[in-house]
Amino acid sequence: MRQPYLFLIFIIITTLSVTGCAGEDIPDVEKPKPKPNPEWSIPTYADDYSVISSWSKRSQWNLANVHDPSVAYYKGYYYMYGTDASYGNEHEGHGHFQGKRSTDLVNWEWVGGPFYDPPAWVADSLNAIRSRMGLEIIPKASINYGYWAPVVRRVNVGGQEILRMYYCIIIDNYIKTGKANTAANFDGSWTERAFIGMCESTDPAGAVWTDKGFVTSSSSDRGKNYNRTSLSDWNAYFYYNAIDPAYIVTPGGKHFLIYGSWHSGFALLEVNATTGKPVNTLGEPYADSVEELTARYGMRIGTRNASSRWQGSEAPEIIYKDGYYYLFLAYDALDVAYNTRVVRSENIEGPYLDITGRNFTNGRGDCYPLVTHPYRFNLSNGWVGISHCAIFQKENSNEWFYMSQGRLPANVGGNPYSNAIMMGHVRRIVWCPASPAEPDNLWPLALPERYAAVPDYGTITKDSLVGTWEHIKLEYAYGEQNRATTLTLHANGTLSGALTGNWSFNASKRQLTLGNVIVCVEREVDWEANPRRVTLVYAGTEKNLNATYWGKKSK
Repeated sequence: MRQPYLFLIFIIITTLSVTGCAGEDIPDVEKPKPKPNPEWSIPTYADDYSVISSWSKRSQWNLANVHDPSVAYYKGYYYMYGTDASYGNEHEGHGHFQGKRSTDLVNWEWVGGPFYDPPAWVADSLNAIRSRMGLEIIPKASINYGYWAPVVRRVNVGGQEILRMYYCIIIDNYIKTGKANTAANFDGSWTERAFIGMCESTDPAGAVWTDKGFVTSSSSDRGKNYNRTSLSDWNAYFYYNAIDPAYIVTPGGKHFLIYGSWHSGFALLEVNATTGKPVNTLGEPYADSVEELTARYGMRIGTRNASSRWQGSEAPEIIYKDGYYYLFLAYDALDVAYNTRVVRSENIEGPYLDITGRNFTNGRGDCYPLVTHPYRFNLSNGWVGISHCAIFQKENSNEWFYMSQGRLPANVGGNPYSNAIMMGHVRRIVWCPASPAEPDNLWPLALPERYAAVPDYGTITKDSLVGTWEHIKLEYAYGEQNRATTLTLHANGTLSGALTGNWSFNASKRQLTLGNVIVCVEREVDWEANPRRVTLVYAGTEKNLNATYWGKKSK
């Protein structure tokens, strides 16, 4: 199913006390007075939360232990749910898809998830399929479950607003013998299928959810030929892997799931607005051809590599804005390399194209722009594994946000398990031009610093941009952090350091032109500084750059 790097999540970790990131103080580059909101303060919670990682301290977690988040606004709160993953496996035995909620997207409190035990329908559905395939049933006590990647949305059903959650349950047993997925038990087959189920709530604060059962499962175009030559054979039996659902309601009122992970690509499956279940009958989750399978389990709308059944992309997330469906994608392994791309289409069915016109629907190679990538500013260890995102709009505003986990690199503070520390990152999205010649061709990029609800201090002026910046060329380098270098914006409109040439600034649009790249400038908190402080940041790209510029003013 998913990459082997998940062992970093589920490994039992002994209690460790780890020192935080050290770094020298830097000048406060933007400290306007008086503050428009005297009650606002800069977040102080630590990025390395290992000292409060125990279950008994979950009320202190804030954004600690976040993985594969999904966010929806409901009755005054932003509710977030994600994969059952935690440092030290602290979630184990405490229910599934635990969540958090917030009123300001900065401070979050823990809330319970929808259930404690695997829904009975999962074992029943699994063994019913196995029986029809001529396989022995797996005793319920022998089924190994994993709980992954829910998506949550606010929907209106019969005039009532509810939260609807689609969730994933994987079965980690071999198909042939039903034995647990271990090297010693390998029987020459693939592991069993994953399932997507659905539940609904009108009381998420009280963790009251009604389970609605089966929606879809992993499906194969190879009939009953589930054989696997070896553990190193990644030529997947399943065409669609039923995990990582995204959910959207189109402007025309149709409801769709987009799901799939790592195998052959992403499926588009229409569901009934009222029931949340597939509009068409799915039938058996196996067929003798791709055409027969996709006619029932959803058309393929995207793949990183059309000829590969293990093509290193997963976790679709989709939004609609200004005539386009924007499809966000997670690339590569979870531990370090995880990065985010985005493509778009005028039609829910595609084709989905990247900023250069590459066709993701047809699997025409890596897509750009990069929305996130492993990176490192000065004075910190930086972040890796930044993907599997939620994209959502702030209630009653035009602001859009990106949320994912960020992992610390390995061996931070001498902790060999620091890469299993997963802090939730909320970042504002800026919509930037594809090139100076296309000012209205806007693409979404995440800002380099996390959201801290910085008050509006007024107009950002050209004079305030003059000075020294940390500049990152965020470009694809598998498993490596892009690192900051120095960029100086001179008062005479020239650049030196990481970039050379000229710069200019459009204050009304908050667009800074660096050579032939337009970046969008905003205020955020410098989380690497000690103490943290307000600064200026930017993000932007150019259609042929195959990279994104991130920057932060240092003085």
